[in-house]
Amino acid sequence: MFAMNSLRSSGLASLKTIESSSSVRQSLHKSNSFGCFSPIFRSARQPTFSSNSSSHKKFLSTKASSLQTTTTTTTTSTTMFASLTARRVATRIPKSAFSSAAKPAAEQQRRMAVPLFAAAAGLTVMAVASQQQNKKTQNDGAVSTASVKEVEAKFGKYWPRNILILFGPPGAGKGTHGPKIEDMLGVPQLSTGDMLRAAVSAQSEVGKQAQAVMKAGGLVSDDIVVGIIKDRIQEPDCQFGFILDGFPRTLKQAKALDVMLSQEGAVVTKVIELQVPDEVLEERICGRWIHKKSGRSYHVKYAPPKSMKKDAAGAPIVASMKDDVTGDDLMQRGDDTASALVKRLNGYHGETVPILDHYKPHGVVRAVNANQGMDGVWGEVLKSLERPSSA
Repeated sequence: MFAMNSLRSSGLASLKTIESSSSVRQSLHKSNSFGCFSPIFRSARQPTFSSNSSSHKKFLSTKASSLQTTTTTTTTSTTMFASLTARRVATRIPKSAFSSAAKPAAEQQRRMAVPLFAAAAGLTVMAVASQQQNKKTQNDGAVSTASVKEVEAKFGKYWPRNILILFGPPGAGKGTHGPKIEDMLGVPQLSTGDMLRAAVSAQSEVGKQAQAVMKAGGLVSDDIVVGIIKDRIQEPDCQFGFILDGFPRTLKQAKALDVMLSQEGAVVTKVIELQVPDEVLEERICGRWIHKKSGRSYHVKYAPPKSMKKDAAGAPIVASMKDDVTGDDLMQRGDDTASALVKRLNGYHGETVPILDHYKPHGVVRAVNANQGMDGVWGEVLKSLERPSSA
């Protein structure tokens, strides 16, 4: 190690000697001999990530690739530098320099070459040291990634799953805050409609049963729906938990869900209800427009599309309602009307209250005031997700 440090110091000192010589500096500038070594001296501030985050994994992968490229570039550049140095010295010493009359000049040329060779040797040592450090960093990154995966595997196998049910009347904000909960906890939000279509498309056993019932014009039974959910939550993305949106809708479905979860020793861990007065919901629902393909939602008052224009009465012009991303036409759902909303709200309150009463004795129900700004609603959602303090 002492020898490497000495040689490295010698190389850096030689570089300074070279820089002090104007003729050699100009020659090196023309050939750009030192420009190729910039990766050795480059440094970058690295961001800090949580060790179990997806961003950390992505950073380690990118860093390993970058270090491999830097090592290859450094080694190649060092070889090029040594070769260029040797050729430069050789071309600067003419054959006549070996005559007795020209010996002093030749000696001077050789003296000028010594710092160049010393610099090449020093940079070679630096390149080797850099390569060793890069390999160590790559190994550390591999160990860190393996450790994260090991912890995740244990968590998914031995810890209970986080199972949430998200309730709220039409227009309460489930479509807004559900995905935010999904991103924060790293668990998927499951819609019964999406799961049903996926099961039919995959032609699973319960998917075939559901398809047969729908073709006959009937309603899919609770047993089939619970079976579809049971299959879906076996997929890897549900190993830490999941969020149910739109299920259960009745007390009977809630009890069937409990029985299914009990087969693996699991229970519903949190029930969140977004509460909004009925009179406020009419304004929200009747002003809502959606992009059918993506599900993106807009509102003529709270979140209008950029293209929206209004007529003389202040109503939005239908032809101007376009999706901000694709430019496709937006649409209003057939039941997003005042008359349809009354029926939907009556059904929601009649079905939801018994379900909330069913889970309240377990201490998992939380009410969120969704009749406020989005930041305020999200703050209450986060608080409702927290584990109760033991104090």
